[in-house]
Order: sequence, then structure tokens, then C-alpha cells
Amino acid sequence: MQDNYEKAKQKLKSALAEIVQLHRKSKNKSISRISAEIMMTKSMWTDLEKGIKDPQLSTLWRVAEALDMNLDDLIKEIREKLGDDFTLVD
Repeated sequence: MQDNYEKAKQKLKSALAEIVQLHRKSKNKSISRISAEIMMTKSMWTDLEKGIKDPQLSTLWRVAEALDMNLDDLIKEIREKLGDDFTLVD
């Protein structure tokens, strides 16, 4: 069960990473610029885009704002990418 949770969690982080990177690039913003805009370290943003970080809700909110998105829209995109059958609960 723990292994399934870890795999699902990584899938979630990867989906977030892909969406965040796509939106950042569509805004033509560098990692340096966008991370500075929300007072986040460059390394933290990089880890987010690599699927390493599992951000807190407050961080996720700031990320959405930096991408000129509502948090709801960011979450909706993640859900669409993961599919209806995705779950973190086994």
C-alpha cells in the first residue's frame, strides 16, 4: 500500500511539474524571474518543475498567482492530466 501511495504521489508531483513549466514558458518568464516575483528560491522553483517538491497549499497558491492563474484552474488542469481514476487513497 505504501508503495502505491508513493507512486501516486510522484505521479501528482510530475503532473504539477509539467503544468507549471508549460505555463511559465508560455509567459516567457525565466525561473529566476518568476521565483523572484513570489519570493521563492530559484532552487525551490526548479525542484517544483522537476517533480521533486510537494508544495504546501500556500506555496501552490503563490505559484498559481505567479502564472497568472487561479488556484482552482491550476488544480483543474492537474486533475485533467491525471484522469478521473487517479487517487492517493488505496
